[in-house]
Amino acid sequence: MDSQIARDKKIYKMPGGCTVLVAIFIFGKLYLANAGDSRAVVCRCTRNEVVPMSQDFTPESERHRVKLLAQQRPELLGNDFTYLEFLKRPTRADIGKKLLYRDVHMTGWAYKTITPEDLRLPVVCGEGKRSRVLATIGVTRGFGDHDLKSQLSPVPIKPFLSAEPEIRVFEVSPGEDIDNDDVLVMATDGLWDVTNNERTLEIVKRSLSHFSPNASLEEYKYRYVSAAQDLVMQSRGKISGSNWRTADNRPATVDDISVFVIPLRDYKREHERHLDRMRHLEEEEAGKLIAVQLAKSEEINGHSETT
Repeated sequence: MDSQIARDKKIYKMPGGCTVLVAIFIFGKLYLANAGDSRAVVCRCTRNEVVPMSQDFTPESERHRVKLLAQQRPELLGNDFTYLEFLKRPTRADIGKKLLYRDVHMTGWAYKTITPEDLRLPVVCGEGKRSRVLATIGVTRGFGDHDLKSQLSPVPIKPFLSAEPEIRVFEVSPGEDIDNDDVLVMATDGLWDVTNNERTLEIVKRSLSHFSPNASLEEYKYRYVSAAQDLVMQSRGKISGSNWRTADNRPATVDDISVFVIPLRDYKREHERHLDRMRHLEEEEAGKLIAVQLAKSEEINGHSETT
């Protein structure tokens, strides 16, 4: 897909890029493919259990992969970046002095005499949500961004971005105990910046409980939309002075928020119906085969008696 986007860019104007989070239900299994910092979790409200279905791919979580690539291909860094990491950012005054540094394969720190090349920016700078690749982008996997360059130099960023997804599997087969309160939550980082997995489970559980199992179908079908809306409102917060604050008075997200809440039981039932149909077809085919074998047997017996 990423290669297709690169080819299409030669024909169409397609700037920018995106992260990717895909869910596929097939043969009683839920497959989650993630490339980016969007996230998916399965909330099992009856069990009070949350199952992570992806990990966030950011400069913080993929620091080693990005630094290793930079070490193996230093030409990608130009003259502006380095794969070395220093405990304290070197300045010109530090040239000739010894500072603590860390190479790609080092788990601890060692001393290094600072040279002019060490004044270059680290390929991954910052920590947590503020970490950036080439001081520009805060995500390390996704599609697109083929023309993106560092905001500080003409160094291309695309070589450090990967379109390869991580895939996880969750069973929704007939043998699994799946109920109406087992849901898949898929959301962009605007939600996860301020709402962790456990808090997400609490919000979904509370939201679903507001709908009675005896409610009309017209009302009941909105329970999952309502849960998604509650998650969005939790992360967006409310205006307080000149800022947006969450219900517990923490800073609300400043990023976009997209949320899907998808019930799992419907897909389990669909798979069960498929298995029933296949079983019925197999029984029909087996019955036809037996009938053909009996007919052949009778024909052979009749021929023997005639002889």
